[in-house]
Amino acid sequence: MASSPQSYQKRQRELRKKERKAEKQAIRHGRSAEKKEAGEDDGPDEDALLEEFRVLNEQFAEGGIEEKLFEFRKAEIFHQMGLGDKPEPLEDEEAPAEAGA
Repeated sequence: MASSPQSYQKRQRELRKKERKAEKQAIRHGRSAEKKEAGEDDGPDEDALLEEFRVLNEQFAEGGIEEKLFEFRKAEIFHQMGLGDKPEPLEDEEAPAEAGA
């Protein structure tokens, strides 16, 4: 028995919805669908950035870093992941890397 035209059209609509959803998700993650399909992913390692963010949160919770530095580093990490704008440089940027040590 042959498929009805309505079934074919429904499958096509569902396929287009899935493609649009995948494209939106790729954009949210800072990649274009073309790069993803081509296997080109020269962006930062998301797992490494998430681990860096976890460590940053732990340091902040323990009182190891100031809130201003925490917010700056958090914004940097989110920007690298494609989830926000690049943060403004810290005004008293004496050595943010040493502040965590």
